[in-house]
Amino acid sequence: MTTTPSPTPTPTVLWLSAHPEPRSLTASLRVSGIAHLRAAGHEVIESDLYAMGWDPVLRGEGISAQGERFDPTADVRRALVEGRLPEDVRREQAKLTAANALVVQFPLWWYGLPAILKGWMDRVLVSGFAFGTDPRTGRRLRFEDGPFRGKRVLTALTLGDRPRAIGPRGKSGQLEELLFGLLHGTFAYTGMDVLPPFAVPSADRVDEEAFTRAQAALHVRLDGLLTDPALPYRPQFRGDYTEEWELAPHVRPGEEGLSVHLVHEEERDPSHAL
Repeated sequence: MTTTPSPTPTPTVLWLSAHPEPRSLTASLRVSGIAHLRAAGHEVIESDLYAMGWDPVLRGEGISAQGERFDPTADVRRALVEGRLPEDVRREQAKLTAANALVVQFPLWWYGLPAILKGWMDRVLVSGFAFGTDPRTGRRLRFEDGPFRGKRVLTALTLGDRPRAIGPRGKSGQLEELLFGLLHGTFAYTGMDVLPPFAVPSADRVDEEAFTRAQAALHVRLDGLLTDPALPYRPQFRGDYTEEWELAPHVRPGEEGLSVHLVHEEERDPSHAL
């Protein structure tokens, strides 16, 4: 008897973007990137925050009891459990739940996220959904035990800095360290596999030729969205950190800085240290 193999599920990608101008470089790369993913057989869910008119402000109205002090963690978690979160938030949480991978795309403004994108994270990535406590074990849900384990995320950004300004000796800092709060403190914290970021520097000087190069480079990164190696951030609960969330004395002794929170090659393969 011949059995027919089950069809491979179509990967679903959530493309989350934030730029106010639909004719911008960011928007052009978004349109091209989504078309490329769909041509490769992916299902793409879109959240174009400016086009959606997304409200970025986390408020207590309708969540906390009238006249009571608003607790942005406990009250929002209670509203989540009771099904009282605003409909726009629930729609975005459903998109994120359905996705195998995310592309988070934005222009870097003042070395941070556009306010509308930060507000998406404030309102969507709430306690009980993106982090919190496992009711069965009591363990906090974060990093390797985060609720979004298995989801992959690629950050794609444009910025005004020149290419070498975001290098190891650049004035703006190495890109992965510049984005450490987002890559490690948001994405890895919630359990995602975080890919090295994709960036288009000197974005305000991009001509047609430079756009073609940037588009091709983005397509290459999208081709590896589900297969490229993730940044090897250290797990929290496997002995690398103390109970005070500080790197344990036996790990990279004498070293400091953000790079110590990555597992180095010689740690993965001790023969490299010989």
